[in-house]
Amino acid sequence: MKSIRINEVGPRDGLQNESSPISVEDKIVLIQKLVEAGLKSLELTSMVSPKAIPQLADAQDVLNKLEVQSSFHGSVLVPNEKGMERLLPLTKTKPFISTVAVFTAASESFTQQNIRCSIEESLQRFESVCNLAKNNGLRIRGYISTSFYCPFEGRVDPAKVLPLARRLLDMGCYEVSIGDTIGKAVPKEIEEVFSLLTSVIDPNLLAGHFHDTYGMAIANVEQALRLGVTSFDSSVGGLGGCPYAPGASGNLATEDLVYFLDHMGFDHGVDLQTLMKATSFIQSKVHHAMPSKVFQALRGSIK
Repeated sequence: MKSIRINEVGPRDGLQNESSPISVEDKIVLIQKLVEAGLKSLELTSMVSPKAIPQLADAQDVLNKLEVQSSFHGSVLVPNEKGMERLLPLTKTKPFISTVAVFTAASESFTQQNIRCSIEESLQRFESVCNLAKNNGLRIRGYISTSFYCPFEGRVDPAKVLPLARRLLDMGCYEVSIGDTIGKAVPKEIEEVFSLLTSVIDPNLLAGHFHDTYGMAIANVEQALRLGVTSFDSSVGGLGGCPYAPGASGNLATEDLVYFLDHMGFDHGVDLQTLMKATSFIQSKVHHAMPSKVFQALRGSIK
């Protein structure tokens, strides 16, 4: 049975766009419930400026107070060297913080809107972050946003994605996540981008990050699987959306991904019933229904 890696991004990417403040305690409970469900790779928070993403202003408090029994890889998004300096002391006392995540985009317009710099400048910022990570025994995971469509420029040329992926791998990333940030891509476009990437990059070094704005996320997962990709990002309940991408709705829901993988015969280590308890919990805190189709269909069966 083929094994699939699920990278849970709900605590960071999922919550960052929520307007209702989520307490430190509730974020910790959510993470603990996700770990209990069997998730082994979780994006916990971000060391971004509190002014940029107010929902994540409590990042250090969350990491300081978080205690978990099971082992897992926790990643923290770090935009620059200043953020890395805030994170490093925590890695000495919290062994679950094993991974630093860095992000750029395949669209100049989106990069300027998101992090106020060019693509090349974003990569230069990551040099010091990656060096600090490697010198402190931390893994590095890279993200490339707008790898298919940009909310400002439209369709992105696949040829722009390949050199970025290679640069991030050369910096020391163990994996590069290829993002459909506004959820507009269809399987044909997934094939175009990932076929180009896997012609020169081992598919085991790549991940799919598909938003479900147009309901295409699961179809895109299936297409990426055919091309050898075995790592996918998803968010509890389908939470998410990018504050810098107009019209982008939530991520691929972890429940939908787990249900699909279960029925397709893939191994992933996540228990759907336990996962839905985490979804039910966070739904009560964000005060709106979860987009996940599987959660909507099966929530009556939660025990």
